[in-house]
Amino acid sequence: MFIMLRKMVVTEGYADQVVEKFSKEGPIEQQEGFIDLTVMKQKARRGEEAVVVMIRWESEAHWKQWEKSDAHLAGHRANRGKPKPDFLISTEVNTYEVQAVKNRR
Repeated sequence: MFIMLRKMVVTEGYADQVVEKFSKEGPIEQQEGFIDLTVMKQKARRGEEAVVVMIRWESEAHWKQWEKSDAHLAGHRANRGKPKPDFLISTEVNTYEVQAVKNRR
């Protein structure tokens, strides 16, 4: 399994807007190898909030297929040239290859 984590730090009061954007249905759900997408919100601190989006894929190859797909690229093209929202403080993206999973017995 392969996981992509995107952490977005936003000005306090804007996390729900980011959560809503990433919670909407989209083309990613139809992508081969897609397992699930989880949206998490961190409690506000010092005037900032964080939203983490975790996307699980069957493999890194499936994730790379999505990154190169017309549907994914079209979404980025639609935002090209637009300024980033004023409330977006930072974005960090990391990827992980799952090494072990424990499930409830």
